[in-house]
Amino acid sequence: MISEMKTIAVVGGGQMGSGIAQLTAMHGCDAWLLDTDPSALTRASKSISSSIQRLVSKGQLTQAVGKDALGRLRYTSNLQELSSADVIIEAIVESEDVKKKLFIEIDKITKSSAILASNTSSISITRLASATSRPKQVIGMHFMNPPPIMKLVEIVRGADTSDETFNATKTLAERFGKTVICSRDYAGFVVNRILMPMINEAFFTLYTGVATKEDIDVGMKLGTNHPMGPLELADFIGLDVCLSIMKVLHADLGDNKYAPCPLLVQYVDAGRLGRKRGIGVYDYRQMPKAIKPSPKL
Repeated sequence: MISEMKTIAVVGGGQMGSGIAQLTAMHGCDAWLLDTDPSALTRASKSISSSIQRLVSKGQLTQAVGKDALGRLRYTSNLQELSSADVIIEAIVESEDVKKKLFIEIDKITKSSAILASNTSSISITRLASATSRPKQVIGMHFMNPPPIMKLVEIVRGADTSDETFNATKTLAERFGKTVICSRDYAGFVVNRILMPMINEAFFTLYTGVATKEDIDVGMKLGTNHPMGPLELADFIGLDVCLSIMKVLHADLGDNKYAPCPLLVQYVDAGRLGRKRGIGVYDYRQMPKAIKPSPKL
């Protein structure tokens, strides 16, 4: 199975999906990127091209590898195009129902040997796998944001994930130059089980008037050596994503300590989703591009 991993398909043309497709192409695999929205594919194509050019200009990627990577990328809105892929990585909205519907469709059209991986940051792999006819070949492959830069991949085995699927996925992640950690299939896995409650607590700290948003972020950056403060990080991740993960933690683990902060809920209700909308905890709309916080975590 490992030697046959030549074509990787990514579903979801957002920040994570486009980053995973870019990473795939940069490491010598043919890459499909699918999104039902053609404008999302246009944005993804531009984003990937500029990212690769930036890496080349910084000397972190050779001109030849950059050119080869761009040549390996293909974009589509037709799910049938993914029928020959060896691995399909789902990177769509953090909703169990939406993901299950996609897995049902992917399961129907992909070849029987294909691995179905989810980039979910919190949702049960076992439950996603139950929507397919191949639970042994379903696995969690959680990349960190942005995927071409961040060194970690969190691999999550469902109840029925086979050793062969696990080993093939781990080998693929290592081929991408990533360090792998493994998590059992519990809500939030490792990283977000720890990170999201911290972000949620930062919202409570702001909500109850303990300190300003600036002082909360500076306190955590300088006091704990975090490269970004928790509220700045939440804006980068997307407040809607943070809220979705907190809801999964609260529902699946059944502890009120995971209840989302009302301020986080209110910001999402107001459409203040973070950097992608120009406003979240912070307002980025009038901020010159040159001094906007770096997305590198």
